[in-house]
Amino acid sequence: MQPKKNIVHLPVYKPGKPMEEVKRELGLTEVIKLASNENPFGCSPKAKEAIIASVEQTSIYPDGGAVELTNAVAAHFGVESNQVIFGAGSDEIILMLARAFFVPGDETIMASPTFPQYKHNAEIEGAVCIEVPCVDGYHDLQGMLSKVNERTKIIWVCNPNNPTGTMNTHQEIVDFINAVPEHVLIVLDEAYAEYNVSGQYPDSIGLVNQYKNVITLRTFSKIYGLASLRIGYGIGHPDVIKSINQVREPFNTTSFAQKAAVAALADEQFIADCREANAKGIVYLSAQFDELKLNYYSAHGNFIMVDVERPGNAVFEGLLRKGIIVRHDPGWGLPTMLRVTVGSQEQNEKFIGALKQVLEEVAVIA
Repeated sequence: MQPKKNIVHLPVYKPGKPMEEVKRELGLTEVIKLASNENPFGCSPKAKEAIIASVEQTSIYPDGGAVELTNAVAAHFGVESNQVIFGAGSDEIILMLARAFFVPGDETIMASPTFPQYKHNAEIEGAVCIEVPCVDGYHDLQGMLSKVNERTKIIWVCNPNNPTGTMNTHQEIVDFINAVPEHVLIVLDEAYAEYNVSGQYPDSIGLVNQYKNVITLRTFSKIYGLASLRIGYGIGHPDVIKSINQVREPFNTTSFAQKAAVAALADEQFIADCREANAKGIVYLSAQFDELKLNYYSAHGNFIMVDVERPGNAVFEGLLRKGIIVRHDPGWGLPTMLRVTVGSQEQNEKFIGALKQVLEEVAVIA
């Protein structure tokens, strides 16, 4: 059996290590996971109630069109229902975008490092990936523009960028969009948008309504705390959404996810509280890194990337032995960097305590 030649080299996505596995491997009773940018405060109680209320319908297929949730999201953002599409996480929408728009030989542009699923799904469809290195952790938008040609089909802008956490402002994104030819689709992946407190974050919904070639992706996995239910969405021009819908699998989101998302969207106080706690956590971690004289990127999501000035994998392993799971990925091309999810204050303090110990144990790179 021979698979497609263009997939044999593709890496399998490696998620953060599960807490139970770490406990079992290392004989630990307490483990704090700060690796996958999950919400440390869980999800809205209203979402939990909605899940429980849906149990009796477990034997029934979900609404294939997610009509109730579509209407809720459309009303929340002031868009039309035909501008919204749902996926099993926003990563499935990335997959559907690749499936709907790429043919072999098309080109697609993205930052490096950034969310790896752009490249992964593009290469599955035979597209050529053009990676433009970040500058100080930020998207090099001018550099990305310089790579656009008649073969360019999609440009991916992860904002805030994962894994660096940096953000491009509204004006930067507007200037970028205005310089991109209309035949190129611009994907604004905004999984962490709800955490932003900068006052300069792009008005992506306004941009979607102004430009036909712009789509924004959001998710209920992060601030809404519904990661295990796999529910995300895209908002774009009706023609773009129609094309994505044509390759969408039937019943691709569950009833539990749809009902929980409707309830979570309505609980604005929960979101505001999580946003405030996260902002305080970023301030705390930044101050601690300053005291340790460690450089870090400006954080605009619910995670922060820090330069530990030592082999990142060694520090990762040291923290793991102390029951703290963070993220280090050789694929980033940033050998001394760790990405750390902002936890609760208690979790943040335990992480810093463990980090200080590990930094004493691992030698600085000369």
